[in-house]
Amino acid sequence: MTEARLILRGGLVVDGTGAPARSGDVVVEGGRIAAVVDAGDARDGEVVDLDGLALAPGFVDIHTHYDAQILWDPDVSPSSAHGVTSIVMGNCGFGIAPARAENRETLIRTLENVEGMSADALTAGIDWCFESFADYLDALSRRPLRVNAGAFVGHSPVRIDVLGSEASDRAASAGEIATMTGLVVDAMRGGALGLATSNVAIHNGAYGKPVPSRLAEWDEHLALAGALRAVGAGLMEAAGFADEQLEELSRAAGRSICVPGSGTPDALGRLDRLERAGMSLQVPCRPLVFQVSMIDPFPLGVIPAFHEVLAAGRADRAALYRDERWRHRAREGFDQHAPTARQLTQFFVADTELHRDLLDRSVMDIAAERGVHPIDALVDLALAEELRTRFRVVFGNDDIAALGAMLRDERTVVGLSDAGAHASQICDAVFATSLLAEWVRERGVLTLEQGVRHLTSHPASVFGLTGRGSITPGSFADLVAFDPAAIGHGPLRRVHDLPGGADRLLADSIGIHHMWVNGTATRCDGHDLPGDGARPGHVIRGAAWRGAKA
Repeated sequence: MTEARLILRGGLVVDGTGAPARSGDVVVEGGRIAAVVDAGDARDGEVVDLDGLALAPGFVDIHTHYDAQILWDPDVSPSSAHGVTSIVMGNCGFGIAPARAENRETLIRTLENVEGMSADALTAGIDWCFESFADYLDALSRRPLRVNAGAFVGHSPVRIDVLGSEASDRAASAGEIATMTGLVVDAMRGGALGLATSNVAIHNGAYGKPVPSRLAEWDEHLALAGALRAVGAGLMEAAGFADEQLEELSRAAGRSICVPGSGTPDALGRLDRLERAGMSLQVPCRPLVFQVSMIDPFPLGVIPAFHEVLAAGRADRAALYRDERWRHRAREGFDQHAPTARQLTQFFVADTELHRDLLDRSVMDIAAERGVHPIDALVDLALAEELRTRFRVVFGNDDIAALGAMLRDERTVVGLSDAGAHASQICDAVFATSLLAEWVRERGVLTLEQGVRHLTSHPASVFGLTGRGSITPGSFADLVAFDPAAIGHGPLRRVHDLPGGADRLLADSIGIHHMWVNGTATRCDGHDLPGDGARPGHVIRGAAWRGAKA
């Protein structure tokens, strides 16, 4: 063999394709996989002994909201400590580019409400050194990154760029739609992986209004989808649409659509229909459980009275909760929205100093015990603690049998970690270590090979991340060595390390021993390596950009 720069010796090679794992040596040269050979056969290189560990492709997280955080945190923590080596941002049609100066406050306020991000952290942390989407990717390419990062162009920021403060108020004119379509084409040629949009009913953004993409009429959705046809490349992600609408969008785009979904009893039937239409279904591998305070009550955004709360400044929200007229509107809204009634049954007291005797109690049970309306019980508990009380809210994806059936189906695409969003409410950035711990080791629903495929080659293929997600000669050497018997994550802990001292939830990884990104070590013996030398990540640009550069 020719001299190798790096030999990863004697690990259990789980190559990401679903093929049976085998003991072997992986040879890395020039940042790529040079060979996979029988254990002990590789010679002449720096050797890392992986005896007792599994060696897999680096994990791919195809649904994150690190668009802002990556500008101040090149490590995109905590994802990079959980085996993730490639991320996709801009999901659900949200992001921070394009971003002309006069629209930046609206972009921040949109992310504040719909993605639970601290406006203070965004204001303090974002370096607005870009305007266009291509400028944004160029800005990332000038930064040392611990992971590879690609992004969708989002429908909402495109709409804000064209309609400004009216983006969440009205339909667009034909001329404005043409301008938006041109911006999407420009973004695709500038490196976007595709276009993302949302029509989800609870997606409310700046000042409590619907996120801009929800104001789009059908001809606007079709025109922007057509931008992908115009460049002949890219993927579309569309949330909150009926299957018939998705099929029409896919025809307009001439491209596949990846649809965010969940593990529900009827999801397998939907999966069949989407597959027949050439689309794929993206599912999380964890129940969607949030820690919510009434300072940021986004789960209740389907109740009109809570639009008023989201529209008010955070300092003014307690006054609304005390207003009997507002409570009357909120009670009526709650009673009229059956889905919300079910959701409020999933509110449990989770984090409190004052109400220790009520920990883990349901708000519905507390309301019945006190003889009050559930809305009154909820806001009274919060007001008594200056809105610091946090409630555990089960959003869904909690039917374990249905979720297991979805994960066993190799057509599903595992994603929806929402890493970077709702940072004070969830930490589903642990999705990869969680899947391998729970669904592979503990439940035995998936084999190790199936679990790794869900985290690597399959999402990489669907999202067009060429050369990533498998341990095959010529692929980028994005790799993670872990202990299958120990992999998992630690308990949630709250820290205040975001810009401006804003808080978030974190969980440490367990069993992740070594990581490499593009052939460079980023983690060794269970510890992240320091400095820019351990930040070899690439900006992943889409096929339209590669074609324009060819």
